[in-house]
Amino acid sequence: MKPVPTHLPPGLYLVSTPIGNARDITLRALDILSSADVIAAEDTRTARKLMQIHAIPTGGRPIIAYHDHSGENGRAGLVRLVAEGKSVAYVSEAGTPLVSDPGYALARDVARGGHLVTAAPGASAVLAALAVSGLPSDRFLFAGFPPSQAAARKKWLAELADVPATLAFYESPRRVRELFNDLVQTFGKDRQAALCRELTKKFEEVIRGPLGTVCEIVNNREIKGEIVVLVGRGRQSVAEETMEDALRRAMKEMSLKDAAALVAEAYGLPKRKVYQAALELEPDK
Repeated sequence: MKPVPTHLPPGLYLVSTPIGNARDITLRALDILSSADVIAAEDTRTARKLMQIHAIPTGGRPIIAYHDHSGENGRAGLVRLVAEGKSVAYVSEAGTPLVSDPGYALARDVARGGHLVTAAPGASAVLAALAVSGLPSDRFLFAGFPPSQAAARKKWLAELADVPATLAFYESPRRVRELFNDLVQTFGKDRQAALCRELTKKFEEVIRGPLGTVCEIVNNREIKGEIVVLVGRGRQSVAEETMEDALRRAMKEMSLKDAAALVAEAYGLPKRKVYQAALELEPDK
């Protein structure tokens, strides 16, 4: 089914693109790519290839590179196009714009100018990884890429160790071994983790287990492709609270069973013990 060109009001359209499988694109995204006056792309070659796959002609429309090295002048040019009444579709190399790519400053400046900024949601590596990881998804922190230098990375991880949420990182295959070794050293070997690679692609793989186990696997084989690393929440997720205080707070927002499971994981306590405590507290809910 070919996209149907429609009139787009002036503005910036943040278009999510597939992270691997070219069919993972929404109909609305195709409509925007077909209709926008200008296409801005983190990688113009990838954008052209995607449009070719989905039979979207450029029709003489400009496809402008906008990436980490574009600077203020490149950004100002795109803002000016919107101010002049153009519709600009911005696509990252893969996934959702503004998630670990340079779209943030562009969206900020267009919005500051009082112009339309809207998103066509779709593929996102971090959300896909969270969905298949087997780790709690009710609260998560996307931390982006860890620092490349060892000392900075260890300090950075130490600051995240007790965050009461599932942690998500992007990492290069070249540094994933160092990351896991530092994770074990900083977080301990028993925290649950998942390494997700090549999501939606032919060689998709998810390695799940305690950090120590996943680290051993990573150290004993070559890991290739696009990688998302997830680590279960820190044990101190209810710092400065008693278990009963945490249960009362959780039971205001979710069922008794779910509240007990959440607090049990946070404290590292047997689920049965916490569930029993929740039953005793239920009249006070």
